[in-house]
Amino acid sequence: MRLLFLGPPGSGKGTQCQLLSNELKIRHLSSGDLLRASVAQGTAAGLEAKTYMDKGLLVPDPVLIAMFKDNLSQENCHNGYILDGFPRNLSQAKSFDDMLSNLHQFLDCVINLEIDSEPLTLRITGRRVCANKNCLKVYHTKFNPPQVENVCDDCKCELIIRSDDKEDLVKVRLATYFEQTQPLIEYYQLKKILVNIDASQSSQNVFNSILTTLKELTKTH
Repeated sequence: MRLLFLGPPGSGKGTQCQLLSNELKIRHLSSGDLLRASVAQGTAAGLEAKTYMDKGLLVPDPVLIAMFKDNLSQENCHNGYILDGFPRNLSQAKSFDDMLSNLHQFLDCVINLEIDSEPLTLRITGRRVCANKNCLKVYHTKFNPPQVENVCDDCKCELIIRSDDKEDLVKVRLATYFEQTQPLIEYYQLKKILVNIDASQSSQNVFNSILTTLKELTKTH
């Protein structure tokens, strides 16, 4: 099964992708993780991406497409995969469709995690991350607090706020996401492969909703 997740920052997209990856035994391909891995492995796409990343520039779409093509062609993606973080806009989606066509692949379902901006801001600004680079465990001041305030339960290091989790930047991130992604939602709706999931529920209920949706999908295929 080939799946794509859409969802604003704080919607729980990464968590749901990982849960589903473990459940279905298929790869979770995050654009950020793939970029870092491609650079570390020294692939052609990774080396080209690095020239932009080193200058603090966005990696161009053709380079991202080449990176995804490298990965989706691998044997460990033959049984399916879960895409997270790409495509981010309509132009990328169309280029991505062309690439999938060249690989004789198609998306089975696009899962759109829906949630209002207000609870998203609370979710993101309350997030705390362990400062230990070998740990990086994530907490939340309200929903998943540590046993001792601002101290990691596991390694006892300090918990910090990521720079892009501060409220002023969160508002910019959310505005950018909704502006760029609304056309993408409509694009996949027209293809009749988009499913909306209420992401305001508990993480487990969101996961159960996704599983129910996918089981219904397999019945109709």
